[in-house]
Amino acid sequence: MIDRQHWRHSGNVLATLVVFCAGFLLFSSWVHAGDNFASPNITFESDIQPQLTRLGCNAGACHGKSRGQNGFALSLLGFDSDFDYDAITHEGRGRRVFPSSAEESLLLKKGTGQLPHGGGKRLDIGSQTYLEIQAWIRNGMPRTPADAPKIVRVVTEPASRSLAPLEKFALHVIAEYSDGRRRDVTDAAALQSNDRTIAAIATSGDGIIQAGPVPGETAIMARYMNHIAVCAVTIPLPGAVPDTTYDTLPRNNSIDELVWKKLKLLGMLPSPSASDATFHRRASLRAIGRLPSMEETQAFLADQNLDKRRALVDRLLERPEYADFWANKWADLLRPNPYRAGIKAVWNIDAWLRDAFRRNVPYDQFVRELITAQGSTWDNGATVIFRDRPESIELGASVSQLFLGVRLECAKCHHHPFEVWSQDDFFGFAAFFSRVGHKGQGLSPPISGGEEMIFSKSSGQLNHGRTGLPVLPKTLTGVPLTIGPDEDPRVILAAWMTDSSNPYFAKVMANRVWAEIMGQGLVDPVDDIRATNPASNEALLDHLAFEFRQQGYDIKKLIRYIMTSHVFGVSSTPTERNVSDIKNFSRYYRQRMRAEVLLDAVNDVLGVEEDFAAMPPGSRAMQLWTYRSSSLFLDTFGRPDLNQDPPCERSAESTTPQILHLMNSPALNRKLGLDTARPAKLAASSKSNQEIVVEAYLLAYNRFPNADEHLAAIEFLSDGDQRRRGIEDLYWTLLNTPEFSFVD
Repeated sequence: MIDRQHWRHSGNVLATLVVFCAGFLLFSSWVHAGDNFASPNITFESDIQPQLTRLGCNAGACHGKSRGQNGFALSLLGFDSDFDYDAITHEGRGRRVFPSSAEESLLLKKGTGQLPHGGGKRLDIGSQTYLEIQAWIRNGMPRTPADAPKIVRVVTEPASRSLAPLEKFALHVIAEYSDGRRRDVTDAAALQSNDRTIAAIATSGDGIIQAGPVPGETAIMARYMNHIAVCAVTIPLPGAVPDTTYDTLPRNNSIDELVWKKLKLLGMLPSPSASDATFHRRASLRAIGRLPSMEETQAFLADQNLDKRRALVDRLLERPEYADFWANKWADLLRPNPYRAGIKAVWNIDAWLRDAFRRNVPYDQFVRELITAQGSTWDNGATVIFRDRPESIELGASVSQLFLGVRLECAKCHHHPFEVWSQDDFFGFAAFFSRVGHKGQGLSPPISGGEEMIFSKSSGQLNHGRTGLPVLPKTLTGVPLTIGPDEDPRVILAAWMTDSSNPYFAKVMANRVWAEIMGQGLVDPVDDIRATNPASNEALLDHLAFEFRQQGYDIKKLIRYIMTSHVFGVSSTPTERNVSDIKNFSRYYRQRMRAEVLLDAVNDVLGVEEDFAAMPPGSRAMQLWTYRSSSLFLDTFGRPDLNQDPPCERSAESTTPQILHLMNSPALNRKLGLDTARPAKLAASSKSNQEIVVEAYLLAYNRFPNADEHLAAIEFLSDGDQRRRGIEDLYWTLLNTPEFSFVD
């Protein structure tokens, strides 16, 4: 039995314990005053890792680079949670976190600048992020439970916003979970503007976005736990434009309707229609890569048919030059390095491309024949892509970028920094090529010119770059596939790629063709289609892809559809309400001719021929099948470098060497002075100086000279012994103007 005294003593002890516990709670409450993050619900994957991403700790320039920074490495943008958790809590003898004294943790000391830190101060003591990390460390650095609700997607609210110059608004990033819960994660989301001159991140933790001082549009990317959402920001031109102005704009087809709709949103107006002379020159250069002849120009300008522009497009697409011009474009993308793959293999794939465009092979068939090619690299040119890129990972990266507009290369080593693609996606896609067989001499120097057989093996595997385990083939929108030994994985891949339900296939080709015709892609770069690089006109790109599918992937029909729109025929001269436009096609975007087109144009104007090694006399630059044909002109004006492996897609940028080459090239000067060239023949002819000037303008600019130009040129020319020199100088002058070398 327990007597009263013992019970009373026990009661005192109990009371003492109660008082002590109450005091401890009060002390704890005081210690954590203002700290709302003592909850054990704060976990690594859900709360801490996103903050590290927002603060830039796991960016490529900091601890996210391949070898980390100062002995501390994190996975790029937090794609590997296990690796990051181990690096923070266990590496360095666990000195980065101190649960017993969280505020003394190196993770906080360096982040707040209390200790030397190469990345500088990233957060403030007592800030919301600081307190959250501190509470997580105090609670023992818990991981997010495996059975916790998963994020389904991330959205921005609003999804789009129109702003006045310098106006601000609050962007909210919302995570939606598998249990239906929605959580505002703005404070932990990483925000990035595609164009900070249009809209910039004022304060990322609060999601405050500020418009710039000039009109335009851009996209704000929000990343949270490898999920991405985009908010479209638009700053219209000041001043109202009546709706009737847009209602009365010309509409040849749905392209015009969709472009005018976008211009109305931006308060822009299109430039007026280009002249017939400009349209004729533009259409010929864009469709077949050739200047119109003087006779063709005169006939078109004299034609009074109201439908002559549409008729011109139809005629151009039936010209034999069409195949050479468009095959030349695709050769940039597929042609291998001749020093690597061998001359005969390069000739075969070039011949295969030209034949495909001559026959107007539907694009889906074109791609299927390439992806599933088998046989000899000496007989089937399509097989050469497997000779040039024998490794599965090379093929996977190339095929996804060329034909799907998805740049998977970044996901080879880590999660794609601007997209949803992971390492699993990269290796799963590349695994479709793991059973491509090679038999023959192949690429082993010095016999790289030998014949090679490409076939499908009954077995073969690709190992994951990180885990080292075998990978099953997987499409970008599907699940891993088990493919039998009698099946060719490439056939399955090609069927998925060319299926009408594929969200990428038609879109990337429609964008590529639009860029070639209009001088600018709806998505730029043309083969980088992703949520964080949105099209300047998403509705138009979707429409073009739909039309392309509906027309049986007929490339000519797509070109005709674009070139017969009113948008294709507007002037390149800006107006007051579109001078700032660089991507909405309110005016035509001028672009320098590609190297082969420009060289052929120079020769056509001068009436001379080029002498290419290994090519028949009279061959045009557009007919060249190898980059090994020496030409300083073509190299200067940007044809792909054959010393790169593979040769890269060319740049359309103008450079100082190009200007100097046209002005000072000994080869061009020699052509001007040839007795067989046009200037010499004109000088010896009975044509008057007036006729000579008109002919020069019709040849170089495909238009008649205006009165001032005509008078100035006549005064420049002279008769007698100096007549030939004057004509040569006139042609040299015309060839050295932007009007000649640019598609206007």
